[in-house]
This record gives sequence, structure tokens and C-alpha cells, in this order.
Amino acid sequence: MLQLNRPLRLTLAVLAILAGMLLVGGLAQRQAEQRALQAASAQSEEQLGLYAGALRTLIDRYRSLPAVLALDPDLRVALRGPVAGELQQRLNLKLERINGAAGSSTLELLDRDGLAVAASNWRTPTSYVGHNFGFRPYFLETRGKGTGRFYAVGVVTGTPGYFLSSAVLDDDGNFLGAIVVRLELTELEREWSAGPDLLLISDAKDIAFLANRPGWRYRELRALTAAERAELTSTRQYDKQPLQALEHRTLESLGAHSRMERVSGPEGQRDYLWQSLPLPSEGWTLHLLRQPREAIQAGRGVALGAAGAWLALVFLGLFLHQRWRLARLRQRSREELERLVEERTAALRTAQEGLVQAAKLAALGQMSAALAHEINQPLTAQRMQLATLRLLLEQGQEEQAAGVLQRLDEQLERMAALTGHLKTFARKSPGGLRERLDLAQVVDRALQLLEARLRNEAVELHLDLARPAWVRGDAIRLEQVLVNLLRNALDAMADKPRRQLRVNIRPQRGHWLLEVIDSGGGIAAEHLASVFDPFFTTKPVGEGLGLGLAVSYGIVMETGGSLEAGNRDGGACFSLRLPADLGEERE
Repeated sequence: MLQLNRPLRLTLAVLAILAGMLLVGGLAQRQAEQRALQAASAQSEEQLGLYAGALRTLIDRYRSLPAVLALDPDLRVALRGPVAGELQQRLNLKLERINGAAGSSTLELLDRDGLAVAASNWRTPTSYVGHNFGFRPYFLETRGKGTGRFYAVGVVTGTPGYFLSSAVLDDDGNFLGAIVVRLELTELEREWSAGPDLLLISDAKDIAFLANRPGWRYRELRALTAAERAELTSTRQYDKQPLQALEHRTLESLGAHSRMERVSGPEGQRDYLWQSLPLPSEGWTLHLLRQPREAIQAGRGVALGAAGAWLALVFLGLFLHQRWRLARLRQRSREELERLVEERTAALRTAQEGLVQAAKLAALGQMSAALAHEINQPLTAQRMQLATLRLLLEQGQEEQAAGVLQRLDEQLERMAALTGHLKTFARKSPGGLRERLDLAQVVDRALQLLEARLRNEAVELHLDLARPAWVRGDAIRLEQVLVNLLRNALDAMADKPRRQLRVNIRPQRGHWLLEVIDSGGGIAAEHLASVFDPFFTTKPVGEGLGLGLAVSYGIVMETGGSLEAGNRDGGACFSLRLPADLGEERE
């Protein structure tokens, strides 16, 4: 009887061992998969941030272009009346030239009713000219709020694009029309398609309008309401593109924007680690879908290791007296496996920390590049003045030292003001400052910033400044205009044997006329009409974007003045006119 039960007991023991192995292996696999998924989720979040940064960089490159073009006097004058004939042709050519320089897809000018009166693609069969876009949300937003943006499939071209628009206003702030820049994101899609990840961008209605793989575009990530479908019909956002539902369900939530999803997509039913990143500035969401192969492989590896360890422990207990040396060998093997796991985890952590540090250094480099250009020369001047201050203090000349300290304090205030105004070069500041200031003092401060360069390049400076020359405006913004004009003059004379710079201020019929005249050879006749156009430059590639004079022109126009370019005495002459402020005299 005992002999008959022995096989049964052995069978039960084997079944118990197998059950324990499956239980331990399953739990270990689950824990390993969880850890691997959390690590993969963190890595996907960082990768998603890099993709989002590339998208923001592309859009930000053109975000200010409509606002700058909206200040163009030609566009403002044209929209006051009907646009046709020679006027329309001139506007078409101008938009075509600016669009080519800026590298955007198209530029179009809409009147107050949304009719395209001029466009950069006027030569093509799909020209926007003559089409009415008053129903588009970006036009309605621009008419109501001053700016607009909208991603849609073009009703004329049939191709998708991102539309950024800005209102064109008259001197009284009345709406005349809109200038619209259209960007195509197809190049970004192609760049993203080279990677292994699946990337989607969805709009506020959760419609995936951009994808880096065929078949995933124009997919509904959720069921749309009747009101949303009616809005899509009225705005023709995706026009004739058929929308298809993307079936998916959540298997497991890994965080606020991370989850495991089972998706029935164009490539069949698959499980994805789905990471999302909202883009509030555009009203979009960026999605990254990645198959968790590494997590599954890690789970299987750990499950096998756990099962092996379980079997080892069982056999160790059963055959301890016979298998002691084998048990020690297995123990060392397990320790070696744990050491390798720890080393791999540490290497992964080091790589992740390196990515974070690289991103921080890139951001620091961008900020340093933006500030160094404006504060390098004041810092040089401060070092010279500190040396002067040291000598004065050693000689006991305290009054002169106090004067030097005063100038240092003014330059520090100037540098602080500069860092607060760097963003005003590309957009109009709300409620511009209108303080009473001496234009001659503005010239003095601008020359102080360029004093080191004037001295190093042996520039012969001639000043004829009427003082005081009272005007009204923003001193910092006017100084930026003067710095732009003076730098352009210095650049023009850089390779000339004779470097002579003249700055004059004199009254002229209720205005103050400021002239900057150089000996750099002048401006070519064919370029005179374009020097204030955005992105126009005659400098070598990499030495300028062609926005300095365009921004300066906009600042002067906002101040109520004018800025003109011409040639005089073998060089260029820029003439700045500002209305004289007679407040003190009238008192």
C-alpha cells in the first residue's frame, strides 16, 4: 500500500513544485514588466519632449511673421480700397518674394470680408487669389482678437497646413483685413518617420491630423459629438478627407499621460505603450506609441530567472546534503545575474541623466546666445570703467570716482532694461511707452554700447546733435533702432579703407530729423525699395536674418515717425523723423 502511494506523493510533489514555479515566475514577470514599463514610460516622456521641442521650434520660427508683415504700410494702404490690376500684381510679387525668403509655404492677404486679394502662390493653378476664406476659424479669430491659428486641409490646394494670421489695422485700430502664413508640416512628418516610434498629433476634438506612418492620419481617437461634426462641416477643416475611428482600449494606466493600450489600427491589433503630451499653446496633443518589446523581454527573462531560482531552492532543500557545492555555484550565479542587472540599471540611469543634462545645456546655450549679443559691449565698457575707478580711488579722487560709479550704475540699469526688452524685436508691445525724452541722449547711449567697436575699427565719428531734441516714445526701443542703424553702418564700412560715421540731429518743420551717414559705398539702387522688407539682407549667409531694419521700421511707425533709406556722399544715409514734443516750451 505504501509503495502504491509513493508515486502519487511524488506526483503531488512535482505538481506542487511546478505550481510554485509558475506562481513565483508569474509574480516576478509581472513585477519586472511593471518596472520596465515605468522606465520605458519615463524614457518615452523625455523623447516626447524632444519631439515637442522640434515642433515648437518650427512653429515659433514663423509665429511672429504675420505680426511683422501686418505693420507693412503697403498692405495697410492697399486694404483701404479695392485691390486689383497693377496694385494687386505688385502685392503678389511682394508676398512671393517675402515667402521665398522666409521659407514658409504660402502667404496670403485677406480683405475685411475674408477675400484673398493677393497671395504668394498667384502663379500656380491653385492660387488663393479670388477665393473667400471668411468662413475659416483663423479669419474669424483674427477679426475678433487680432490673431488666429488653425490647422486644416486647404479647400483650394487639397493639402494640409497650419495657418497663422494677424490683423491688419488702420491708424485708428479699425480692422482692414488679415495677413496669413501657411506652414506645411510634411517635412516634419518625414523626419519623424525615420524613427521607430509611432507619432500622432491630435486637435482639440481628438482627431489625429498628423502621423509619421501611412494610414494613421485623420483618425478619430474618440467618438465625436453631433455638434463637433457639424462644426467640422461648417469650417471644412479636413474638407474631403474621410475620418475613421481608431479602436483602442486601455489595458493599464501608468500615469496621468501614460498607459498601455490595445489598438486596432492599420497595422492590425497590437499593444502599445501610449504616451501623451498636451501642447496648450496650439490646442493640440502629441502622442507617442511604442511597442513594449523590451518590457516583455525583461519580464520573460526575470520570470525564467525566478523560476530557476525557485527550482534551485527546492532542489537545494531536497538535496542539501548531496548538492551543497552545486547550491553554492547557483548562489554565485544568481549574485552575478543581480550584479549585471544593477550595472545595466545604473548605465540606463546614467544615460537618462546625460539626456536631461544635455537638454539643460541646450536651453542655457540658447539664452546665452540671445543675451551675449546685446550686453557684450556694455560689459567691456564696465571693465574699463572699473579699472579707471580703481586708479581714481588709489589717487584719492573721490568725486571723480563717484562719477564713474554713477556711469556704472546707469550701464547696469541699461543692461537690465535690455534683457527685459529682447522680445520686442519681433512683435508689437501692448500699450507702448510714451515718455518725454531727449533724442540726443538716446544717441549718446547707443554710441556708448558701440564705443569699443568704434575705437577698435578706427572709425572717424562726427556728431552734430542739437540739444535738447525733445520727442515722445520708448527710450529703450528707440535705442534699439539707433543701435541697428549704427551697426549696419559699421558693417558696411568694415572692409573700407576710410571709415567715417556722421550722426546729425536738427529741427525740421515741427519734427526732429536724425541722420546716420556712413562711408560704406551706399545701397544699390535695386535694393533701396526692399531694405525695410522682412528677411531682406545683403549680408553673407549666417550673418543676419534681415529683420533688424524691418523691426526698426515698425518701432518708428508706432512712435508716429518715419524711417527712410538713401545714399549720400558715397555712403548710405538713414533718415529718422520724429514729431517734436513742445510740452516744456508751452508751459
